[in-house]
Amino acid sequence: MGLEWLPREDEIKDHALYKGDQYFGTEPPCTGYEKKPIIDDKGNPVKGLYSAWITLNNPRQYNSYTTDMVKGVIAGFHNASLDRSIVAVIFTAVGDKAFCTGGNTKEYAEYYSKRPNEYGEYMELFNHMVDSIMFCKKPVICRVNGMRIAGGQEIGMAADLAVSSDLAIYGQAGPRHGSAPDGGSSDFLPWYLGIEDAMWNCISCEMWSAYKMKRLGFITKAVPVIKDGDKWIRNPQVITDKYVDGGEIVYGEFKSGDEMKKARAYVKEAKVDFTLLDKAIDDILWRFTNLFPGCLIKTIDSIRAKKKFFWDYSKNYNRHWLATNMAGEAFLGFHAFNTKKITGRDVIDFVKFRQLIAEGAYQDDELFEKVLGKPLDKD
Repeated sequence: MGLEWLPREDEIKDHALYKGDQYFGTEPPCTGYEKKPIIDDKGNPVKGLYSAWITLNNPRQYNSYTTDMVKGVIAGFHNASLDRSIVAVIFTAVGDKAFCTGGNTKEYAEYYSKRPNEYGEYMELFNHMVDSIMFCKKPVICRVNGMRIAGGQEIGMAADLAVSSDLAIYGQAGPRHGSAPDGGSSDFLPWYLGIEDAMWNCISCEMWSAYKMKRLGFITKAVPVIKDGDKWIRNPQVITDKYVDGGEIVYGEFKSGDEMKKARAYVKEAKVDFTLLDKAIDDILWRFTNLFPGCLIKTIDSIRAKKKFFWDYSKNYNRHWLATNMAGEAFLGFHAFNTKKITGRDVIDFVKFRQLIAEGAYQDDELFEKVLGKPLDKD
């Protein structure tokens, strides 16, 4: 007889919580959302199968995320997770200068500083953003189109794979600019790097090259993006050695002195072309397409679980500390950075600050005034 007699509801249900485009936009600052066809190994689009592109769009501020952009990222990952036609998610940004440099410093300084409750509510949104990436029911590839710094580093690490422009740089900024890398870096970096590399990357605020990060096992691919005629040029700012057979190994440490000045000048004028970067993305997407979707996401979730363990363990108490810190060192750090065009410097006077602390001074507006920069004399 078969089972045709069993009652069934055939209308496909929609499980998405966020609908419409109210969280997305095209005019910066905003978050973009787009579905693009999967491309097969012959370069042809595959009918009915897509990747979801969640794009940070704030290039004038190096794609730093505003509060509304955070909401857009959450909505984008929620929608992609529950879209049956999506094979994987590409998390990227507009332009060729930055994937993301973290939270929007102007918003931090001018609204959230000295408003710890407000910043605590914002950090709740930030936590949901990271959660939305790591709970996505589809693989997530971070397409690193430029610098990935501070909070940008953290949301990038929440993704499953990173395919990077070889001009991208990576690093943290917290201890230099009034915060701590507790939006994920202090949780994730010890998994990606050795413990001392993780420690130094978090506290030094040094910028590391994409090739160094590839050598350390931090990213999946570093792809040349400078094209000179028909020739692809590796990032000339990093040190390379030649193999005997004519190949090359890229150590990824930055050059110095005149060599670096010359390389920077070349990069500044060079043509950036993301053809190879996007081909690498398409190759991974096609590989995903030819795997069992259930087995694929189970495997990914099994590996994500190690990152999620430490993230879940500390995210709430980190949120409380970050909120409280907005009344003190964060107020100084973010205002110093936000007023650098007025004062000519983007950090406080750290020596004076430590001297005042050593004297037992109150951390009040009088102290803050002594260590923040002063407006430059335009005359």
